[in-house]
Amino acid sequence: HPYENYKHDNYNHGDREEPQRGSRTRRRRKGITSASLSAMDQITIEFILPTTPKNGLSPHTTLLEVPGNWTVEQVKAQVWLRAVASNFSPDFYHKFSPDHCILLYMKKGTLCEIYDKHQVFQTLDCIRYWRALKKDVGRISLVFRPPQQDEALRYQRFLNQLIGYDVTDVSNVHDDELEFTRRKLLTPRRNELQERDPRLYAVDPWLTDRPLRDHLLSKVMNGHLLVVIHIFTTSQTIKVSIDSTPEQVLASVFAKTANKRALVGIPDDVCESDFVLRVCGRYEYLYGDRPLQDFSWIRRCLKNGEEIHLVLEKLPDTDLDQVQKEDWAQVDDCTGVAGTHEQLTIDEKDHERVFTISMWDCNRKFRVKVLGIDIPLLPRNPDLTVYIEASIFHGQQLLAQERTTSKPFMEEVLWNTWLEFDIKIRDLPKGARLNLQVGSKSKTRLQYYVNLLLVDHRSLLRQGEFVLHMWKIPEKGEESSSSVNADKLTSATNPDKASSMAVAVSLDKYCYPVVLPKKDSGEPGGERGQREMPNHLRKQFEAILAKDPLHPLSPEDKELLWHFRHECMRHPRAYPKLLASVRWGRQEDVQAAHAMLERSSAWDSSGLDVGLALQMLDCNYSDAQVRSMAVRKLETLGGDDVLRYLLQLVQAVKFEPYHDSALVRFLLKRALRSKRIGHFLFWFLRSEIVQSLHYQQRYAVLLEAYLRGCGDAMLTDFHKQVEVTEALQKVTREMKAMLADKYDVSSQVVFQLRQTLEALQSSGLPQTFRVPYDPGLRAGTLMIEQCKVMASKKRPLWLQFKRADPSSLSSDPIGIIFKDGDDLRQDMLILQILLIMESIWETESLDLYLLPYGCISTGNRIGMIEIVKDAATIANIQQSVVGSRGAFKDEILNQWLRDKCVNEDRFQQAVERFLYSCGGYCVATYVLGIGDRHNDNIMITESGNLFHIDFGHILGNYKSFMGISKEWVPFVLTPDFLYVMGTAGKKSSPHFQKFQDVCVKAYLALRHHTNQLIILFSMMLMTGMPQLTSKEDIDYIREALTVGRSEEEAERHLLEQIEICREKGWMVQINWFVHLVLGIKQGVEKRST
Repeated sequence: HPYENYKHDNYNHGDREEPQRGSRTRRRRKGITSASLSAMDQITIEFILPTTPKNGLSPHTTLLEVPGNWTVEQVKAQVWLRAVASNFSPDFYHKFSPDHCILLYMKKGTLCEIYDKHQVFQTLDCIRYWRALKKDVGRISLVFRPPQQDEALRYQRFLNQLIGYDVTDVSNVHDDELEFTRRKLLTPRRNELQERDPRLYAVDPWLTDRPLRDHLLSKVMNGHLLVVIHIFTTSQTIKVSIDSTPEQVLASVFAKTANKRALVGIPDDVCESDFVLRVCGRYEYLYGDRPLQDFSWIRRCLKNGEEIHLVLEKLPDTDLDQVQKEDWAQVDDCTGVAGTHEQLTIDEKDHERVFTISMWDCNRKFRVKVLGIDIPLLPRNPDLTVYIEASIFHGQQLLAQERTTSKPFMEEVLWNTWLEFDIKIRDLPKGARLNLQVGSKSKTRLQYYVNLLLVDHRSLLRQGEFVLHMWKIPEKGEESSSSVNADKLTSATNPDKASSMAVAVSLDKYCYPVVLPKKDSGEPGGERGQREMPNHLRKQFEAILAKDPLHPLSPEDKELLWHFRHECMRHPRAYPKLLASVRWGRQEDVQAAHAMLERSSAWDSSGLDVGLALQMLDCNYSDAQVRSMAVRKLETLGGDDVLRYLLQLVQAVKFEPYHDSALVRFLLKRALRSKRIGHFLFWFLRSEIVQSLHYQQRYAVLLEAYLRGCGDAMLTDFHKQVEVTEALQKVTREMKAMLADKYDVSSQVVFQLRQTLEALQSSGLPQTFRVPYDPGLRAGTLMIEQCKVMASKKRPLWLQFKRADPSSLSSDPIGIIFKDGDDLRQDMLILQILLIMESIWETESLDLYLLPYGCISTGNRIGMIEIVKDAATIANIQQSVVGSRGAFKDEILNQWLRDKCVNEDRFQQAVERFLYSCGGYCVATYVLGIGDRHNDNIMITESGNLFHIDFGHILGNYKSFMGISKEWVPFVLTPDFLYVMGTAGKKSSPHFQKFQDVCVKAYLALRHHTNQLIILFSMMLMTGMPQLTSKEDIDYIREALTVGRSEEEAERHLLEQIEICREKGWMVQINWFVHLVLGIKQGVEKRST
């Protein structure tokens, strides 16, 4: 039979293993007659073929009874054989193969493709759809695979350039997950685009869901605001309620100008619905039916005491956001879904009719054959002996581990040995990864690693041989060491095949695909074990729940939580600890956990706790159902909060086992809904793609999915930003080359820079572009005479751009520091956590004037930093008066501030702002363990706002700075800071008393969000810090937040820290004096002009 040959050729041979089963199942094996097949097993389908009879108009068709357990690949082959047997267009069917064709069907007017050739037919979405419609016969078209059009190829090249990676390159993959995910993400993208309101997307109002707190409400006069509306060449000041919507404001403007339309330039044939209000000088709109008080810009104006200026404009053209038409058909919604165990099991089935095997039928232990390793270039130490350690992990839970013998290290080391693990194949969970590590027993550190997911993205057990190119664990201090903890989890292999070590392994091969079944929704599971918790254990249970998220659970804790798991399910805060107690290497426990999660309503009905949701998205949880549950909670986040946590959520994508996940779909959906979220997602992803080889494919797939839906206007904007970034990078490198062995920047170098910028501007640098760290701003042409090269180590460019928006009321330029040579991702992580702290303080009506300046990584160790207007470093202020001795002059800072204020009232306001901002940064830097700063990375504005800069450098020297350990001073509170507060030595003052109160309030407010901060801290250690996940580092934040102590003890603890700073402030002054005398820069840029 020709099909037998097809089947024979299509499966691997070699180390074939039949799944081991008990004698019970062998005895019960019986044949199934066609009469005993249920309707579920046989599916009648009419196939429309790609050929047409010579004299006919309609294509050939064939009717086929398809067994439900056949794979898509088998069905295609059978249809092909039927066409050959029917002698339909023999030339065509002999020349081509089934792989030249795709399967398509119609669902609700949409063309869908049956994409996954390994999928079992009865699990397809079309089958469910036809059953729902009570159709007896389904219809599927076999269509010749269409070639890619030139236009589509050009568009793909354009997208690849924006992404910074070629997503069509499959040279470094061992399966089709990359292409598979690209196709699958088409569905959520299309769904989002169908629901998107074009007008709302075009204006993208920036709103907040947080209530207006007392500290801002106190700045509103009787619930009303004065708003200046600019209409062409005139302006109108109107008084509006904070509860008015932008539509009501527009109606008020039109009512006021009803009799003078001609004067203000409004045509008679238009009405207010044709217009929109935009912030003067910014591409930020007030639009929709939300009250003015919910708009972020209004809150910012209230906070800073600024006037509200809006410009009346025609609505933006929604055609500019047009999306390029897709060539692809939508893939079947159930693509990649496995059948249930009942559908796949070989029990009681005729083995001749089995084509796919359930993993749950495989009772033998999992094993891997380690063939050997191969390295192109040996390390210098030739006397090493090496071994391979093979571990199976799920998240951070070790399920099993084995090790080879040690052998002398040569260019090729062969073991050719099986390692059998103490875990059965049936117990391997989805997301389990085989971690292979080359280690050495000698003192010389030699470590290479690679991961292989044992169950692939389609739920198929891996089979056969793999040659995996390994990653080297970087030495401490190496550029790539900052994210090593997250990098170790990657399932990607090293793309540098020419020089990386490769390990060859072989997994058991079977006659058929072996698939991990999905849970049957009808399965009861988990009802046993619903036990009431005795009172004597309830205290222990409460104590476990009260522990912070990073507190390790003892085996006894885990046993207690699992034993009373139904009690745990009533308390959402217990979920992370309960799920950490699941033995993910036991199929029965996994099923029980899934059954409980499906039945639980407590999670969905509980309030949103972002910290809790983020915790279940960290590296400890690999289960898709757990992670989906966390994402489901995040769905309720407003756009403002999505922006607040976006950087952390992008980092959490690294902890997903597969490219396609609920988290990836959530990010895609929210970015396609808001241009502001999309803008930052673009840069966060692009920065990772060009710097992180370990995750570039995953991030590139997500970025491509976003770019294919964001619209032409956004694509044009991104293209301009990338162009500007690449051009400025070249200029920076030229300047660095000129200054290679010089310290000072000569006037000749500045002249050369200005000439280069002049040439760049006249040769096609975009005339305007959105500022990457602030998309509301459009920068225009360079103000070349104000640009310079800075004197610090990395030679960044100090650039000034004109404002491109004609409605701008400010003539101040947009100042940007362009930096090449530093990884700004660390700075971004700290600045993001400062923003989160600021939002925590806002909920307690505290405004501590933090100044998280704009900072964004735009490529491989390049990025942009905002120049804060009217600000100077403490070092500059001290130096400008009496040189290096300024570090010991307590009154200098106070005098500088007084000189910048026009009168005593302004000076008192500046002092007030100083003590609030100083308090905010003291508490924030203390909690994050970055308290030891020097006078070159603390700045102050002329209005008294103190702020810290350059966090990347201090994180690199986390334990100590210039030999002074962190314990010397908890944070920076020097005599000159105290002098501004009107105190010296041990004396107090009303201002100092207020400073202490502010610090205590800020500190206690952060303690109310301890778990959230600990999770953010641990995610930061995993993704952006150099090998800092030791017990000592986790203990630091516990100690800093006084976990487990009362509010009174916490308050006393913080006041003690303030006293330590007062006593040891002179030590910091010596440190600062050293900086000023020796001119030590430590790579820190001075941002003052």
